[in-house]
Parts: sequence; structure tokens; C-alpha cells
Amino acid sequence: MPTVKQNRAIKYRAYPTEEQEVLLAKTFGCVRFVWNHMLMDAQQFLNEAGTFFVPTPAKYKKEFPFLKEVDSGALCNTQLDLQDANNHHLESPKTVGTPRLKSKRKSKMSYTTNIHSYKTKDGSVVYTLALGYEAIKLPKIGWVKIKKHSQPDVGWTLKGATVSCTRSGKYFISLLYEFEKDIKPVVPTKEASLGLDYSSHDFYVDSNGKVANYPQFYRQSEEKLAKEQCKLSRMKVGSHNYDEQLHKVQLLHEHIANQRKNFCHAVSAAIAKQYDAVFVEDINLRGLAGSLKLGKSTNDNGFGMFRTMLEYKLTSQGKTFAKIDKWYPSSKTCSVCGFVKDDLTLADRVWTCSACNTTHNRDHNAAINIRNVGLLGLYPA
Repeated sequence: MPTVKQNRAIKYRAYPTEEQEVLLAKTFGCVRFVWNHMLMDAQQFLNEAGTFFVPTPAKYKKEFPFLKEVDSGALCNTQLDLQDANNHHLESPKTVGTPRLKSKRKSKMSYTTNIHSYKTKDGSVVYTLALGYEAIKLPKIGWVKIKKHSQPDVGWTLKGATVSCTRSGKYFISLLYEFEKDIKPVVPTKEASLGLDYSSHDFYVDSNGKVANYPQFYRQSEEKLAKEQCKLSRMKVGSHNYDEQLHKVQLLHEHIANQRKNFCHAVSAAIAKQYDAVFVEDINLRGLAGSLKLGKSTNDNGFGMFRTMLEYKLTSQGKTFAKIDKWYPSSKTCSVCGFVKDDLTLADRVWTCSACNTTHNRDHNAAINIRNVGLLGLYPA
């Protein structure tokens, strides 16, 4: 039984003091500041020398002394993030764009720091990052009060932390742990395998004919959200009433996102527990989100997030998760005899095979084909 190193993150709600909020805001701003300056210098170096070279954050500390006030580990991780962003673009230039400058208003407020240790005069070892009884110790910030809902298992090693702040002003700290786990690979069978065909309305249809029945959280709150945004549009920007109404809108958006994430977690956990192998179609969700008819439904259901959750929950148990090539004609192929109906259109939700006279539901038939070719290892993404 092979031993595999795995990572697991535990996310805690944080309640910093006013002084800590100021330091966190400075850190968020400095991380964004360093990212933008490193990106501009790297682009200039690329134009002059033909190589994308990212300078170190230490280069800017002499010219901008306020960078010394924040966690240096957060600035160093920004450099690594920028290098990774450029590498991802070079690996997939058609799907991943070039790194862009971060806006103060639109960019996510977060930073990542690592754990370090040092010895004091009496010889004791002190760690810059630690989890306490009801608080987390952060570099340059100190002990931050948290809502501790879970404890890491014995043998887990703390590697780093990501601090984030939502638009509504809620703080979260995600602690990253590394541990070793004995994983026995599970050989999938046809009975314990599942194929999923994406559906913009029902979220997915599986190879057993079941649908997820996605509640469409955004559409449920769409009318209420429109009313709150209408109130916001009539207020003066920068006024106290404007800030309060903006907070209401942000909380509503956050509530919808939390409902969506909770649904994806619940469904993916149930599937990962019941099945040994899951196969999905590698469809371009970003392209679907840009369409006129399917854009709202695609953005609402969060199927891409669901696929990511399903993948790590299956692989952590030694089970199989695989994507099928998006050009495989899963809907047009008869799952009984293999006949391909080339003239099948999107409007045809039910069709009859002319070779074996079998009547198919379009999405259910596609899910069966996805499962079958996934088990055979055909048409990998």
C-alpha cells in the first residue's frame, strides 16, 4: 500500500482587533503593490531581453520603506505567485491569459504566508505561525481570535496560512497542513462507476438517469437583489447610506455564493462516498458562460467548482476521476449499439436510434457514453 503525501486546509473565521485590521489592510495593499511593480518590471525586462524575469520584493524595500512594516513572507509568496501565473500562461496560452495588474477595488484581498522558526536567547524554539486554543498566531500580526470548529489530526504538519477578507468585511484564515496517508488504489467496476453529463438547468444528469435538481440560488434571490441594487443606484457614492446599502448587497451576494458552495460540497461528498470512479466531460464552461442563452445558468450553478471538489475527494481515497474529451459525440452516439446520429441538434432532447430503434433521453444517453468510454480509457481529455 503506497504512502502518499497529501495537503489539507482548515478554514477558520477570524475576528481581528481594530489594530490588527489596520495591519491586515496594509498587508493586502502591499501585496497588491508589490505584484503590480514586479509585473511592470518583468514586462519591461521581457521587452528588452526577451525573458520574463521577476525581481525579488527586497528590491523595492529601500525605495518604499512601508514594505518593511508587513510580513516579508507574504511578499515573497507574491513573487512565486507571479512566476506561477506566467508559467501557466506559457503552458496553455490559448486558455490562460497573461498576468494582469491588480485593481484596488476589484482584486481579492488575501495573502499567503509560511511558517518559520527561530531560537531565543534561552534556546527555546519559537514559531511565527501557530494554532492556539481559540486563536491563530500570524507573523507581524500576532494572535488573532478565531472560531475554532475543528482540530487537525495527529501527525499533520502546519505548512502555511492564507488570510483573506470578503467584500462584506469578514476575515478568514486557512491553515494548510501536510500529512502522509496510506492509499490503496481502488479498481473501478462498471457498477461502482458514474458518468456525469453537464446540464445548465439541472446541474448534471448521471448515467443512472438521476438529476441533481440544482436549486438555482441566484434566481431565487434575483428579485431581492435587484431591489437592493436599485436602492443603491439612487444613493450618493461615498455617503453613509451608500456604504450601508452596499454592505447589504455584498452580504446578499456572499449568501448566494455560500449556498452554492455548500450544495457542491454536499453533492460531491455523497458521490465520492458511493462510487469508485466518476467520469465527466471536459467542456468549456467559460465559453458557455459567455453565451446569451446559457450564461446566467452556467454562472449560477458552479459546475467547475463542483468538478474540482469531486476530483480531490475521489483522489484522496485512491479512487478514479477522469475527464473525457469535449469533442467526443456523447449525445449523438447510441449507448446501445454505437450508432452516431450526426444530424442531432440541441433542440432534440429525445431521439430514436435508426439502427436499433432505441429511444434515448439526450442527457442520460450522454452520461452512459461518458461512463463507458471512461472505463475503457478512450477519448481522454
